Amino acid sequence: MLHRRGLLRVSLCALALLAAALPFAGAASYIADDRPPSVASQQPPEPTPDANAGEPWLASPKGDAANSTDHVIRIDQPTTGEPMGDGYDDGWTWQWVPTGLIYHSYMAGPHEPRAGLTLSSNGESGAFGDATLGARMGFLKFGNCDSIHPAGWQLDFYGAAIARLDLKNQEDLDSCDYVFGLPLTYGNEQWQFKFGYAHLSSHLGDEYMIKHPSADRVNYVRDSLVIGTSIYPIPAWRIYGEAGWALKHDGGAGPWETQFGTELSRLGPTGNHVTPFVAINGRLREDEHVGGDVNFQAGWLRRGILGQTLRYGFDYYNGKSSQSQFFNNSEQQIGIGLWYDF
Repeated sequence: MLHRRGLLRVSLCALALLAAALPFAGAASYIADDRPPSVASQQPPEPTPDANAGEPWLASPKGDAANSTDHVIRIDQPTTGEPMGDGYDDGWTWQWVPTGLIYHSYMAGPHEPRAGLTLSSNGESGAFGDATLGARMGFLKFGNCDSIHPAGWQLDFYGAAIARLDLKNQEDLDSCDYVFGLPLTYGNEQWQFKFGYAHLSSHLGDEYMIKHPSADRVNYVRDSLVIGTSIYPIPAWRIYGEAGWALKHDGGAGPWETQFGTELSRLGPTGNHVTPFVAINGRLREDEHVGGDVNFQAGWLRRGILGQTLRYGFDYYNGKSSQSQFFNNSEQQIGIGLWYDF
């Protein structure tokens, strides 16, 4: 049996022998890796005939590659939705939940679905915060797979809650408008069209009714058919207009409503930079009395590869209240805002 001191000496000797053997093992490995390749491996590969010879602009694969359903998604190339079947190619195809939109929300539209917050003051009764929580998305598309330059037919769904908060009274809820719709859209890089169903209903806030016991709640409701069109005379300039006719309306809401406007901003992804934008939107509403409003926005935006847009800047609103509970009141508001369109 080895004593503790002898055991220590044996361990030290074993470690020394292991350290001395390591360089030889490394050298042997290096020699094995440094051997010249065999003659067979030095032969160049046999050339294969180019199936696309004489067709230098052919971008789509042929044969079995065109029928493959294995798709590689890359962020530096146009993204696609999920094809509904085999036979995917660069042409038009059916897609579930496609990426991108053909008909985008109006930048300065007060009732457009998005996520945003506008802080404003009317100079008389106080300061307000108009908070919007919503989104617009595609359900089904028959068209191309380019989210930057979309073309085809697409069925969308949108919804949003647009709340007004009284900033001078602990952000009490004054009122909230709810919108949702199901539009069918069609378009290309220059022209876009939409037709579908749109709902708008308004609700008075509990805190507002507590502060104003004599206030009457208005059952403002519109269930409408809406048709609209949008055109880009140049890629950075958009002009649009739409009209809605209510199949059902109540609480002072009239049957007809129109909306129109224009936008200026750089088209496509902006990368890590921001770019300026200007937008103006007008509305005419046939409520108890025909009235309207105009909303102007200017600032900076950043746009992603799927069309999602973050904007911030100046906001000016003048006309009948954007909150349908107070549709007979006139407002003039100046403020700042932050908006995000999905």
